[in-house]
Amino acid sequence: MDFGVTITGGVSPFQIFQQNKRGTACIRVSGKCRRIHLSQELPLAFTPVESGKVTVKARVALESSGENIVPWTLCNVQNDEQWDVTFAEVPAGGPYRIETYMDYEGWDGLSCTRGDMVHHIGVGDVFVIAGQSNAAGRAKDPVEDPPEIGVHLLRDSGKWDLAAHPLGETTGSIHLGHFENHNPGHTPWLHFAKILKRTLGYPIGLVMCAYGGSPLRWWNPAENGALTKNMLEMLADYDLHPKAMLWYQGEAEGFENSAETYFDRFSAFVASVRSALGQPELPVITFQLNRQFCECGLELDRQWGIVRQAQADAMHRLKNVWTLVTQDVAMFDFIHNAASGNLVLGERAAKCALTTLYGKQRDWKAPEVTKAVLTAPDTVELFFDRIYNWINPFDPPASLLPFEAEDAEGFAKPVSYETKTETLVLRFDRPLGKNAVLHGAWRSNPGQIVPWDCMRFPIMAFYGLPITR
Repeated sequence: MDFGVTITGGVSPFQIFQQNKRGTACIRVSGKCRRIHLSQELPLAFTPVESGKVTVKARVALESSGENIVPWTLCNVQNDEQWDVTFAEVPAGGPYRIETYMDYEGWDGLSCTRGDMVHHIGVGDVFVIAGQSNAAGRAKDPVEDPPEIGVHLLRDSGKWDLAAHPLGETTGSIHLGHFENHNPGHTPWLHFAKILKRTLGYPIGLVMCAYGGSPLRWWNPAENGALTKNMLEMLADYDLHPKAMLWYQGEAEGFENSAETYFDRFSAFVASVRSALGQPELPVITFQLNRQFCECGLELDRQWGIVRQAQADAMHRLKNVWTLVTQDVAMFDFIHNAASGNLVLGERAAKCALTTLYGKQRDWKAPEVTKAVLTAPDTVELFFDRIYNWINPFDPPASLLPFEAEDAEGFAKPVSYETKTETLVLRFDRPLGKNAVLHGAWRSNPGQIVPWDCMRFPIMAFYGLPITR
């Protein structure tokens, strides 16, 4: 049916427009118009009207009340058939609806003046999701994380929708570059977006581009980069320049033995995405790896330790990259975070975003080791940044602590320890040799005991920390 005014371009239901620095978005809408006259009697007959200058108007209305956000605006009409309008400064907020109507010279009460409407749109911030399966979502354990109007999702189908799990499901998919051959599950991102929406007071959009099992080389254009190409195509469909990228990836590197170059390749990937989007300081919120339970050897443990260290380094060496801790959250299976754990990670990511992107201070930074000092031939004192309460190692036997020293003789393990407010003193099973280093929570499965800053967060993992004398 194309009677009256139809909308054919520029806006779709549930679409979120990325606001600019002024807190507004420019929305251009276009379509067709057709003069139609209805019959007096039923059944209705629809008769084309051949002449009469057409006028089309459109407005942006607040969906909750119907009040004007942008009042009725005269549209440009070409040849009494095509129309367009530009709403140059639509303020952050929503959900909104766009309404249209028309009249024409000689119209009467039976003339068709109706116009299309597009519901549930918003102006706010859009976040693009990239990485592998813990970003795409695999958890199937039940947890309460319902959809909420004002948190919307650009799906693989190329259509905007109310955001609901699973975010990466492939019904009607047209973007096949990250086509999931199995149904995905729960992710941290819906919870993340709901926290932002409730705190900031305007809509949040998500764009799911993550792909399970993907190594970094599939994202890095200097190597393969197919997934980044796919992501950029999805964003280009709606001319999106996201507020930030949400990134969870790195498990695959251990299985490809590519951890040693992870930091350099991740840096290149971030730079290429920023360049392609014309956003040289695009923020990236990322995570250290959690764990995996498969039986493995020392080489895989080293790979995971190196990747975790690179992820920690990224926060200090790359501008606008922030890394969150994960090793305390529950697991769904051998390598994927549980839905309950995703709620924790979504909240941490939201607190990070609120602090770094919006200037709303929240507690999100985990403690990090700053130095390891040899205080006796077999004893090391660990110093930490951001211990706001006190170190809680959970008082296990020393053998269960996730720390190991390494020197030319191999590994040395703690046999006793002492907890101070801001430091941890470890005594090892032998004197440590020259050029010894310390690893913490580094193995692919670091065990169940990772010390915390009590009532806050566990420490971040580290690998190859020099022990100073």
